[in-house]
Amino acid sequence: MTWLFAAAIILTALTLRTAVTVVPPLISTINDDLPLSATTIGVLGMLPTASFALFGFLTPYVIRWASLERLIVLSIVVGVVGQIARVMAPTTPLFLIFSVVAFGGLGAGNVLLPPLVKKHFPSKIGLMTALYVTAISVGTALPAQFAVPVADATSWQFSLASWAGISTIALLPWLVALFSQRTTSDPASAPTPPDTVAGKVAPAAPKMNLWRSPTAWGLTFMFGCTSLNTYSLFAWLPEILTQAGLDRAHAGSMLALFGALGLPLSLGIPIIASKMRNPFPAVVVMLGCFVVGYLGLLLSPAQGTWIWVAFAGLGPGTFPLALLLINHRTRTQQGAGALSGFGQGMGYTIACLGPLLFGLLHQWTGSWTAPFIFLFISLLLLGAGAWIICRPKMLEDDFAPAP
Repeated sequence: MTWLFAAAIILTALTLRTAVTVVPPLISTINDDLPLSATTIGVLGMLPTASFALFGFLTPYVIRWASLERLIVLSIVVGVVGQIARVMAPTTPLFLIFSVVAFGGLGAGNVLLPPLVKKHFPSKIGLMTALYVTAISVGTALPAQFAVPVADATSWQFSLASWAGISTIALLPWLVALFSQRTTSDPASAPTPPDTVAGKVAPAAPKMNLWRSPTAWGLTFMFGCTSLNTYSLFAWLPEILTQAGLDRAHAGSMLALFGALGLPLSLGIPIIASKMRNPFPAVVVMLGCFVVGYLGLLLSPAQGTWIWVAFAGLGPGTFPLALLLINHRTRTQQGAGALSGFGQGMGYTIACLGPLLFGLLHQWTGSWTAPFIFLFISLLLLGAGAWIICRPKMLEDDFAPAP
């Protein structure tokens, strides 16, 4: 069953961003049928992170009532329904509402994957994190690259809905695993009880109020500000580049490059960082990449564009590191689920302000300077949060009785 769970986790990770990054390259095309003002584009850019935040908060509570495997199946189904329904929406508000449904399914998947890795691969957390975060990066880049060509050959509706097929494929190994668990008489293939990890009794987690945990807030600011920067560029990079003189296909390719450059970091950082006592030096390097990329996009967006996008694309390497730290800074499956829900819920709450404020600052000032200053400030918060969560201290220690 191990290979089946590995395939299920990786395929699911491949679907967690497709419904998001397929939209920005097609904004002008969608606008022909559904009016999208600058404010609406900002709201649309904010919806993924807002939905991820809401379902990030809710998912850890639902985990108490159902198994992780059943919940991941439900989240995938919700995502598929939302992706198909939104392309059939006759009005802009309905398009936004069904987008929320799609993003909600993805948001639950975000929270569920780290504890699923801890449950089924407790001795291979670094490797499995690397593989599934790499799959997320692939699923981020491919829709941005193919959205325009597919829409030109068919329609923007087909271009958006086609990625629901990948989500449907991701359902299959989970359904096979659940069916096998229900029908087999082999105890080894039975569902793992909530208080065990890979058949071994896990240490009991103390009662935790994550609102008072420095570890949880450190992850929140590291994860949240990484996502704020990432989704701001997902929403506005094509617009920045088209205003600088690039055509929309070229701008879409640059967005794909931005997402694809996370691939080597997604594969390498979790494996390398899992062997480091304190991986904060790696964070400093990635913050430097963000700064160089932003300065280039602000000062010379039409010249050396791929260089600036490449540097900016290396900055979000803090994302796979944050996901790794969810498991590396917790001792129990319960702790991993709680930290994943809080860090991603609060983190995405912070992140949802990114695309909206970025767009509003541009609208108010008529330039890209103020929006990029906003991103530079967020990088300071990212570094502060990373400094806290990278320390070799466990979440459970924040609540341990004083000696």
